[in-house]
Amino acid sequence: MSVLDTRISWTRLALSLALSLVGNAGMWAIIVILPAVQAEFGVDRATASLPYTLTMVGFALGNWVIGRWVDRYGVGRVLAVAALVMAASFAGAAAAPNIATLSALQLIVGFATAASFGPLIADVSQWFLRRRGIAVAIIASGNYLSGAIWPLILADILAGPGWRPAYLVIAASALLIMLPLSYALRKPLPDEAMQASAAAAALRAKTAGIPQNTLLWLLALAGIGCCVAMAMPQVHIVAYCVDLGYGPAVGAEMLSLMLMGGVASRLVSGLLADKLGGVLTLLIGSSLQMIALFLYLPASGLVSLYVVSLIFGLSQGGIVPSYAIIVREYLPPKEAGAKVGFVIMATIVGMALGGWLSGWIYDLTGSYQLAFINGIAFNALNVGVMLLILIRSRPRAPGQAIAA
Repeated sequence: MSVLDTRISWTRLALSLALSLVGNAGMWAIIVILPAVQAEFGVDRATASLPYTLTMVGFALGNWVIGRWVDRYGVGRVLAVAALVMAASFAGAAAAPNIATLSALQLIVGFATAASFGPLIADVSQWFLRRRGIAVAIIASGNYLSGAIWPLILADILAGPGWRPAYLVIAASALLIMLPLSYALRKPLPDEAMQASAAAAALRAKTAGIPQNTLLWLLALAGIGCCVAMAMPQVHIVAYCVDLGYGPAVGAEMLSLMLMGGVASRLVSGLLADKLGGVLTLLIGSSLQMIALFLYLPASGLVSLYVVSLIFGLSQGGIVPSYAIIVREYLPPKEAGAKVGFVIMATIVGMALGGWLSGWIYDLTGSYQLAFINGIAFNALNVGVMLLILIRSRPRAPGQAIAA
């Protein structure tokens, strides 16, 4: 009897979500402590931002590399090692004597943190077939929920003992929470369930008309396009609000609104993916994101910016998880960790590139208007790629099918 979509699957999803809430702390903690780090080390804002940049570099690489390890060694073992590395790197960062040491350790933090995102999404997707969309959406929401929870947990510590004890709390949490949960996830997917999932993917791939490697690179290109666009509001909304005279607190509220809207978007997109498939779901989300970017162009009033930021969050949240669903729909399950990790890595590269491009355009023009237009152009690239995949994926007669 298959274990797909059973109580075992949902229990595993719940355990994975709990692990994700702790494991993704590494992506958000450095943002929370940035002002304290800048003040303690006496550096400028650009230098103080270097630990975050290296965190994202490590996070991008980790999604791909750790995904490959998960395919080979199983998610339980890999997550256990990641928890140990995460605890050690956070503890080391808490004792960092300078910004260079902190930056180097944050690279390791980002790498270990990645185990709780793309590779964990790939593992959860293995245990579902009919409800894969909503399952992937739930586990992917762990990243945003972690970003909402950890700043609240760390706020009092930062206000009192400071950022170094806050980092020790995260290190202890990785050991006390992630290690037991990793052990609970040690059981691999039964062979019969793997075979059923592989058969479904093979059937879908035969109607795609696109070779597997070509499809993977198309998804990576689409991921860069959508996330360059996504980065414009997410990375620069606070600075944009400061430029308009509303102050950083208002910008932070808008960012929070985006993230909460993103959680809702991921859940709704997961339900849609179970009905429409990953490609069409991603196309819908990307098209709505592009509309939201257009809405930013005339928006300058406080109310309009709040409304557009909410619309943007509700549009974009389901895009990145949809890539994992598409990979699982079309590509072999035994390579899910590596291939999901590769595409997720491309989306993170897109976020990093988009954040830098938007700042560069602002420096050249003194305005974010062309930066929004740049985001719209990259978003159009994503829409074009997904339309191509959708058109080529329409069912064909047996004689017309092209083997992937």
